[in-house]
Amino acid sequence: MRPIRSSEIGTYLYCRRAWWYRKTGAPSQNQAELAAGTDLHRRHGRQVLAASLTRTLGLILFLTAILLLAAYLAFRLL
Repeated sequence: MRPIRSSEIGTYLYCRRAWWYRKTGAPSQNQAELAAGTDLHRRHGRQVLAASLTRTLGLILFLTAILLLAAYLAFRLL
């Protein structure tokens, strides 16, 4: 007996017919919509990665500014 995946349960709960079609290997009738959805997910993933990298860069620059300010103030007080 093969394991049941959570995505299969979600598909079954959402639409039993879609679950059955997927289980039997029937080809999908909406290939254009599936391709558009895949493209949308790919673009979204790139945007999430870019946002994450931008945030990391911002944090690095912020910490660098704090360290430079602390060094400036330390040397100014000496």
